[in-house]
Amino acid sequence: MAKAQQINPEKARWLEVLGIAMPLCLSYIPIGLACGILLHAAGFNFIMTLIVSIVVFSGGAQFILASLLTIHAPLTSIFVTLFFLELRYALLGSSLSKYIKSESQHFIWLFAVSMNDENYAVNYLKFATDKKWKPKDALLVEHYSLISWSVSNMVGGLIGSAISINLEVVDFALTALFIYMIVMQMRSHLTLIICLLSAVLAVFFMVITHSIIGVVIATLIASFVGFLIENTVRKYSKKPNENWFLSKLFRPRATRITVEDQEAEEQHLLEEKAEEAKKRSTDSQSPESSQHD
Repeated sequence: MAKAQQINPEKARWLEVLGIAMPLCLSYIPIGLACGILLHAAGFNFIMTLIVSIVVFSGGAQFILASLLTIHAPLTSIFVTLFFLELRYALLGSSLSKYIKSESQHFIWLFAVSMNDENYAVNYLKFATDKKWKPKDALLVEHYSLISWSVSNMVGGLIGSAISINLEVVDFALTALFIYMIVMQMRSHLTLIICLLSAVLAVFFMVITHSIIGVVIATLIASFVGFLIENTVRKYSKKPNENWFLSKLFRPRATRITVEDQEAEEQHLLEEKAEEAKKRSTDSQSPESSQHD
């Protein structure tokens, strides 16, 4: 504790947020360098690499962009592929909208253009588990990660002509990163089922389409199926949270106890107390009770 106070004696909030975002920023360095090297191999110069890093700000999209340019894919195919690939941010942003809905339109726009998969995961976890986490803190995380990613891309672009790396290692690292993010977001049996369904559908449609569009189609279908199941359960089940589909999976305590879980538990206790009070009132007013008196 004394050491932490020595590093940040005035308890500056920007420095505290930087400490939270630092693991994410450091993890961007090797992947960002590799992405910069690949962009350089695809023909991007120093300035273009910086612009792409800021405007796109998505490792998966930038890797795909460089790969498609390397094989001289048509611009229309590149545009459509990246559009549908990045369409997932509409779903990610909607899950964070309830935390930033009171902010200005300018703030929301700046927040939206700075969001990517990794800083979304950090901010979602902090919003869900830390009541002191504010939208400005989340925006700082996005900016810290954006700076780290852009600088790594630029450095990778500068040294791209001097060294070469095995890009298969980068593919493995990206796959492991996305698997980790999926596991962290599995909170119910329904999410597990939809995850498995989307994986099967992705393989099926990629075999048919021979394109990344198959992943987009699989994602849309699996998301729609998940929506139908959850909506049906909540509509017809008397206790939807106790239904098998929506019941929670076993998770580490740090990820189980979220703000939403605490509020739901408090609401559940209040409802139980209200039902008990109503039952007691009904029993006291019953004819048998009056006759006994």
